[in-house]
Amino acid sequence: MLAHDGHNCLDVDECLENNGGCQHTCVNVMGSYECCCKEGFFLSDNQHTCIHRSEEGLSCMNKDHGCSHICKEAPRGGIACECRPGFELAKNQRDCILTCNHGNGGCQHSCEDTADGPECSCHPQYKMHTDGRSCLEQEDTALEVTESNATSVADGDKRVKRRLLMETCAVNNGGCDRTCKDTSTGVHCSCPVGFTLQLDGKTCKDIDECQTRNGGCDHFCKNTVGSFDCSCKKGFKLLTDEKSCQDVDECSLDRTCDHSCINHPGTFACACNRGYTLYGFTHCGDTDECSINNGGCQQVCVNTVGSYECQCQPGYKLHWNKKDCVEVKGLLPTSVLPHVSLHCGKSGGGDRCFLRCHSGIDLSSGLQGAYSVTCGSSSPLRSKQQKSNDSAFGDVATIRTSVTFKLNEGKCSLKKAELFPFPEGLRPALPEKHSSVKESFRYVNLTCSSGKQVPRAPGRPSTPKEMFITVEFELEINQKEVTASCDLSCIVKRTEKRLRKAIRTLRKAAHREQFHLQLSGMNVDVAKKPPRTSERQAESCGVGQGHVENQCVSCRAGTYYDGAQERCILCPNGIFQNEEGQIICEPCPRPGSSGAMKTPEAWNVSECGGLCQPGEYSADGFAPCQLCALGTFQPEAGRTSCFPCGGGLATKHQGATSFQDCETRVQCSPGHFYNTTTHRCIRCPAGTYQPEFGKNSCVSCPGNTMTDFDGSTNITQCKNRRCGGELGDFTGYIESPNYPGNYPANTECTWTINPPPKRRILIVVPEIFLPIEDDCGDYLVMRKTSSSNSVTTYETCQTYERPIAFTSRSKKLWIQFKSNEGNSARGFQVPYVTYDEDYQELIEDIVRDGRLYASENHQEILKDKKLIKALFDVLAHPQNYFKYTAQESREMFPRSFIRLLRSKVSRFLRPYK
Repeated sequence: MLAHDGHNCLDVDECLENNGGCQHTCVNVMGSYECCCKEGFFLSDNQHTCIHRSEEGLSCMNKDHGCSHICKEAPRGGIACECRPGFELAKNQRDCILTCNHGNGGCQHSCEDTADGPECSCHPQYKMHTDGRSCLEQEDTALEVTESNATSVADGDKRVKRRLLMETCAVNNGGCDRTCKDTSTGVHCSCPVGFTLQLDGKTCKDIDECQTRNGGCDHFCKNTVGSFDCSCKKGFKLLTDEKSCQDVDECSLDRTCDHSCINHPGTFACACNRGYTLYGFTHCGDTDECSINNGGCQQVCVNTVGSYECQCQPGYKLHWNKKDCVEVKGLLPTSVLPHVSLHCGKSGGGDRCFLRCHSGIDLSSGLQGAYSVTCGSSSPLRSKQQKSNDSAFGDVATIRTSVTFKLNEGKCSLKKAELFPFPEGLRPALPEKHSSVKESFRYVNLTCSSGKQVPRAPGRPSTPKEMFITVEFELEINQKEVTASCDLSCIVKRTEKRLRKAIRTLRKAAHREQFHLQLSGMNVDVAKKPPRTSERQAESCGVGQGHVENQCVSCRAGTYYDGAQERCILCPNGIFQNEEGQIICEPCPRPGSSGAMKTPEAWNVSECGGLCQPGEYSADGFAPCQLCALGTFQPEAGRTSCFPCGGGLATKHQGATSFQDCETRVQCSPGHFYNTTTHRCIRCPAGTYQPEFGKNSCVSCPGNTMTDFDGSTNITQCKNRRCGGELGDFTGYIESPNYPGNYPANTECTWTINPPPKRRILIVVPEIFLPIEDDCGDYLVMRKTSSSNSVTTYETCQTYERPIAFTSRSKKLWIQFKSNEGNSARGFQVPYVTYDEDYQELIEDIVRDGRLYASENHQEILKDKKLIKALFDVLAHPQNYFKYTAQESREMFPRSFIRLLRSKVSRFLRPYK
């Protein structure tokens, strides 16, 4: 704070007011403050509240439980330790003692269990090595045998025979490390592949293959005893040659991104459609544009799914920039074109009609090619239910009418017409007598939808469908049209009679397929007849989409879809398009002013030339423009006014473009917004965030997401609290809320997997991320029921990046995930499959084999969503095995993995062979 002398700055003691917001202790420091917690508590993520370090007694969730091998929850509280097979629990009920049942107790010959552990002994004629485990041959025994059978042989021969008898593969493997073979000259040692025989002729030394050309591995090479393993960088997978690495196309997998996915070498990126915001790395939520500076709207902002719209209060209408509101002052000048006009004239012995939309065009698509086109703006009274067609509004009468055409053949199609010239009678330059119908409207809504198929004769296709085209018209009659001989009511009746005639003409033209649209000068077909059988093509795409390489494409903003060329075309100079999937571009509001457009592919009206730039305004949004006055700002182009800073704040200069140019009394840090009434920085409420300095608002979290606490500074703190997953009878998955983003605080999820009769559950946990700093405050548990005493299959409160597969210890599973208010992490996505219980022995034999996890290649299989999906498909429905050819299997899985499975399946199916 500024001192009284007007020069010095003094530290503010924030702890004096409301204890700085700290739950326990507030410590003031120069220029800031810190919160501290009492003993037995720790500071939470929000740096203000304190979390109790729970001391609930000894439990398996406590990392200091003391069990050497396995920890189990005791029925009456506390813990009970168990040991792995081949070990016994020690007297202290915590440690595990090796027994002869595990690896023969480490003995080379005989093993006997004692109170102190395994005791080794040797076979007769052998003596114990000093290591207490190995056995050596006794030299005197071999000597006695030699002397009794060689009484007439020379001493030299005796020594040779003695050596030959002593060096035999039957005794201590002939001293060889690996393979031993008896020969006439003695034993011969050899080594397996991956080892080399040393100079002593006995010892085998491992070859480090990684030292030579990286073992042939594309990425990483890891030497192992007698072999080596290749592995790949994250985002790549090892091919079946077990050396080459290939990029994983995450975009080809299910549920990777909510909207669009872009694959990159080793990674991927998700993108959202316009009007949506990315959260949790892969999810898209509706953007609440109205939460940011009222959406830029001068008066009312209404958020919609994927978009928003500005609205005006009564007595005002929306400006062409769709943000500002201008006062309604009687009729528009006669020089201004109407929003919509209908022209019909004689052509080829019948009527031909054109509906011309000049401004306010809005397109939307539906199923099976259905679409809706809106032109102009409806009267404010349109939202109210009117019993009659005409309604008085001051000195203005509004007339509404509609017509529906039913066509038995054809399909809705809104595409640029190939080429159809205007009938001579419809050219604007010709006398009006050549037009049988010429009407102007304030608002028109045209919809096209398909009905049921029309029955055909037997043997003939019935693809053509009946089609309905509905057109709603709205026009206004002003008091100025009233004369002495015809009042307003008279004018209304005359207009209604004229409209009835126009509709009759329009109906005839529609049945002759002579009804066309002209949107901003572009000729458009409203429907087309189905092609002959030989010419039929794939089902038509939606509005603004078409077939490109057998796929429906949607044109991005700044382009339009050309049906004739079947591709997206850049908007030419002078016109723009700010939405996706459109078939036209709209003209700049005032064509001909200052060179209409800066660049092609323009998507925003602000790119039209002659507009007032940010920091400027004018009565109509065009030059000549004025700079925003002191105390106001304008971040957008083409606006008719500037926004006030509020609270009597001034700006640093004229022509300010953002609230950050307003001279606030304090600069607010991220996670806060400036309150112009109190002139203080306020923490962003829960459900909002602010990543920038000096802002006067906070951004609402997208979709249904919420922040854990107030004062959030980043979109990553917006989290979906919905528990994820799909539970099926045969396959499914569960996932933590907001996955793969960090899960929210204080959340609880429960799932129940209840498979069909005679089926068991197999679960794969590819990886799980839980913070260990919270003393097991976040955990995942799987057991038979919700009772803590029921049979538990899996329980963890730590991060494990190595995968694990296991079968459920109960026929059904109750699963719970719980988090506290402390730290957070990515969580998990855990798939499962149910299988026939007749295969129980085989499945358990596979998942309990250490070779399934020993190799990094095998670990990656359990993390590969595509491979796990194929494995689960066969486990759930064994007949689906025949969908995969032998070649496909070899291309999907490493040879070592196939060998592992083949040996176990063969032994299971032919146990006595």
